[in-house]
Amino acid sequence: MDTPHERTVYDDLGIRIDRDGIWYYHGSPIRRKELLCLFASSLQRDAEGRYWLITPHEMGPIEVEDAPFIAVELFVGGQGCERMLSFRTNVDEIVTVDEQHPLWVVIDPVSHEPSPYVALPGRREARLTRAVFYELVALGEEREDSGRTHLGVWSSGQFFSLGSVDG
Repeated sequence: MDTPHERTVYDDLGIRIDRDGIWYYHGSPIRRKELLCLFASSLQRDAEGRYWLITPHEMGPIEVEDAPFIAVELFVGGQGCERMLSFRTNVDEIVTVDEQHPLWVVIDPVSHEPSPYVALPGRREARLTRAVFYELVALGEEREDSGRTHLGVWSSGQFFSLGSVDG
């Protein structure tokens, strides 16, 4: 991430994104979708995993509780290993699950609840809503891998595991 000399770097912009993908400015929710989409188009993630809002003249860190975006809609085309899965985020970005934009699930060590994610361009990610995840699970197929049975889905010719069914 380059920082040209003319760009002002701020320590804190007062912007935070909570686990539900709600953006806040100094504690108040940002409700205008147009403004959210503008901010989202300027959001970048550095190699250390920090998120930055970057404009041509200014940049500053953004506090992100989990993932900055939420996948709110699933699109399905084709069947079997030829299937193409795409998601629409809460800021209307569309991403197709493939090698560069994988799908993965993190299991909470305490609650054992799954948190599914999809990679977006620029090292960013979106967490799937529970409803979208259930739609995805309904498309799942079992597949043997390394002696374990996994439930997963096909997209762009690749199998993406949603988790082991062996327990």
